[in-house]
Amino acid sequence: MSYLGVEKSILAKQWIGPSPEQERNQEKLFQETGLPIALCAVLSRLSVDVTETEKYLKPTLRELMPEPAKLKDMTVAAKRILYAAETSEKVAIFADYDVDGACSAALLINWFRFFNVECTLYVPDRVQEGFGPNVKALQLLGSEHSLIICVDCGTLSHEAIESEHQSEIIVLDHHLANETLPKCHAIVNPNRQDELGNLHHLCAASVVFLCLVEMCRLLRNNDQKTPDLLEFLDLVALATVADVAPLIGVNRAFVRQGLKILAKRKRLGLAALSDQIKIDQEPSAYHLGFLLGPRINAGGRIGKPDLGAKLLISQDLDTAKAIAERLDQLNTERRDLENQIKEAALEQAISHKSYDSLAWAAGNSWHPGVVGIVASRMKDLTNLPSIVIGFDGSIGKGSGRSVSGVDLGFAIQKLVSEGLLLAGGGHKMAVGLSVTENNLEKAMRRLNNIIKQQGTKIDSSPKINIDSMLVPSAATLELVELLNSAGPYGPGAKAPTFVFTNMQISFVKRVGTSHLKIKFGDITGSLEAICFNAFEKEIGRALEKHDGRSIHLCGRLDINYWRGKRTVQLLLDDAQFAV
Repeated sequence: MSYLGVEKSILAKQWIGPSPEQERNQEKLFQETGLPIALCAVLSRLSVDVTETEKYLKPTLRELMPEPAKLKDMTVAAKRILYAAETSEKVAIFADYDVDGACSAALLINWFRFFNVECTLYVPDRVQEGFGPNVKALQLLGSEHSLIICVDCGTLSHEAIESEHQSEIIVLDHHLANETLPKCHAIVNPNRQDELGNLHHLCAASVVFLCLVEMCRLLRNNDQKTPDLLEFLDLVALATVADVAPLIGVNRAFVRQGLKILAKRKRLGLAALSDQIKIDQEPSAYHLGFLLGPRINAGGRIGKPDLGAKLLISQDLDTAKAIAERLDQLNTERRDLENQIKEAALEQAISHKSYDSLAWAAGNSWHPGVVGIVASRMKDLTNLPSIVIGFDGSIGKGSGRSVSGVDLGFAIQKLVSEGLLLAGGGHKMAVGLSVTENNLEKAMRRLNNIIKQQGTKIDSSPKINIDSMLVPSAATLELVELLNSAGPYGPGAKAPTFVFTNMQISFVKRVGTSHLKIKFGDITGSLEAICFNAFEKEIGRALEKHDGRSIHLCGRLDINYWRGKRTVQLLLDDAQFAV
């Protein structure tokens, strides 16, 4: 049943309220904890039990930290890397070109610096070399290094890894593995098929961090000094959020603690990038995922692939500032490329009417560095797993993004095994692939069927899930801070959405060309709201011409910082005029 009877809002979305079970649990939490009912609604939706409430609101690494040595090959890898550091071996770090790869590389490079060892960083070119280790690169590195550590890649790189015989290779990764693994010194990956643990949600940087924890344990056993690993958590938090890892379990603690480290501004590169884009408030998961992450990614997408990692390992402020400025420029160029492709891709996806479980599009000369972002936008707009492919001649390279309940990584690997794709891999929520023009439609039809066979019923009709009602007077700074204690929010833990019913709009102002600012209220008080890109959708025009009608408004509460003052505002997601 629709919440408040809203079957079709201004943005043509159905509003869905909490289930009866969630409402019962919400009331139980309220009665037994005395916490605000709005927070209890969120905790109920997140399935937090009354007995676990205090621990959930104050997650600690001590309680949530897994035992690193339980991951297969972890102790073998840790001992080998530690030996390389203690004996000053020549070590190369082969990293993926995204944020997770950059953070993973930076973790290891900064850790080796504790032992006065400077590693060689190698990040492949997305267009020229593609994802993961290749034969030429590994053999070049092997000729000059005794140890190569592949981070955020390597699990599926059988040919490249097994072609290198001059050095030992370790893989620290999280991408979905096949039944057989490349033959090398060690492969640490919670998504190996022989792993029985529950750490599948970790990003690669978290796997690397666990390896550092294991190495510190080995050092302490011998009464040796160790780096302060807590100071590394800003990198783990950045990678976790930017790689869209579920914010559950230890991931919550990593991000919470990492944001505290980021606030100290000790890492020159992240401080320089924050200054470049004028982040002047306490960092949040939003800053990691939408401001810092995309810029660190920009080098790997359309610029020099190692720029992001070099920013994170920079020890010189002037160098860090120069890289930050360049990454900011590249991110602007990336947005322009994305906009050029997005509309054409969405129009094409809508035209594929026979595909009921997949949205896909392909085009000539679509830049491979932005197809993943376009796939993410398409997924958000269609509520379907989405694939976007750019062709250069007869070969297309693409990326995909999934929705909850659909393991896109498994589906892509199945297509590879059936010979419909030249290559492909990834994890549940994000994949990469390459395909010939001749196999394109056949592969997409098969992918649509594989997704359908997974048994998840995909409802592509747009919806907004609402946690609870609020009145303006209840939307206080104290409430927002309490709600934040149940975060960070993201995949696996959606940000709280509240509805304000029968409101009167007292002020409307267009901000820039596409945003809208309003003030609304009732007899209890008033609240300001901002609706980003409102005039790119129907909601901007509808609210601008509200004509004094009562309206229901839904969105997320946020703290607005302006000239040193903090106020609560609503990030408006949707609205519907009251009957």
